Amino acid sequence: MKLILLITSDNESGMEVANRWQEAGAPGVTIIKSVGLRRLKETIQREKFEVPLHSASSMNSVMAYVLHEIGHTNHVLLSVVPEELIPALLDEAQVVLGDLLERDRGVVFVVPLDEAIGVHLFENAGND
Repeated sequence: MKLILLITSDNESGMEVANRWQEAGAPGVTIIKSVGLRRLKETIQREKFEVPLHSASSMNSVMAYVLHEIGHTNHVLLSVVPEELIPALLDEAQVVLGDLLERDRGVVFVVPLDEAIGVHLFENAGND
């Protein structure tokens, strides 16, 4: 079993990738909304935020305030799948997002798992 993770700031495309992964046979796809620290710092530098005095006690508190104000900008997709499914999922991600080697398309990690407890593989997972 492998854990495949995709992080993309293109939220609409992230949802499309998630659906394509499920149609390709992933038994489940979890979507987590997130913000990258680099993007958060760029937003703070680029935009003028009026941070309440009680929230400006440290740079960390300012970043927490701005994070709350701007919301989530990324989607993180996670799925535990059989190893043989990884090439198809990578292909689906690149069909939607384009060449992942290009800047700001997204990043993908594939991690080997020693154990995957509670993962239920269904023969027709994408046809539910």
